[in-house]
Amino acid sequence: MSAKAANAKTAALEALIEAHAGELKLPTVKARFRAMAAEATRDQQTPIAYLAALLEAEHQERSERRERRRLGEARFPVMKRLEEFRFADNPKVPQATIAALAEGSWIDDRESVIFVGESGTGKTMLATSLAVCACQQGRRVRFTTLAGLANELQEAESRRELGRVLGRYARTELVVLDLRRHRNYADMR
Repeated sequence: MSAKAANAKTAALEALIEAHAGELKLPTVKARFRAMAAEATRDQQTPIAYLAALLEAEHQERSERRERRRLGEARFPVMKRLEEFRFADNPKVPQATIAALAEGSWIDDRESVIFVGESGTGKTMLATSLAVCACQQGRRVRFTTLAGLANELQEAESRRELGRVLGRYARTELVVLDLRRHRNYADMR
């Protein structure tokens, strides 16, 4: 086969891969198959190794998109991670207990966690951090203030959409209710 014919065949196969990847909703495969094929050729990978790497890239990208979407849907006022919490500055906060809560079994058991303390002790940060952990575990999370929740429900009722809003909350696995300016505690249900 001539070089011209080989190039034409390769171009046709690439177009077919792009079309199939688009139809199958595999955007990472569509975007990266050429570069990864060239890399596989350079590294003398087997076709199975190339395919596994390509599918792993697709899987990883989807996982990251789902996590970004869950974090966005949670509506955190500020993104906080558990690693950022300074336990040394808050010696009354039991680090082992927080680490156990980060695993999320209490969510499966449908238990509540309430953080009580003085202003500035990290209640909202801990609640947000644990909720971020829940998002990373694939859970649906929603962060709101008490006033925000009351307003949202009142507005939904006036628009005759209360059932839809309540349904969304019913599908949410974790609701972080921050009672800012109300009694110094944060409640997670």
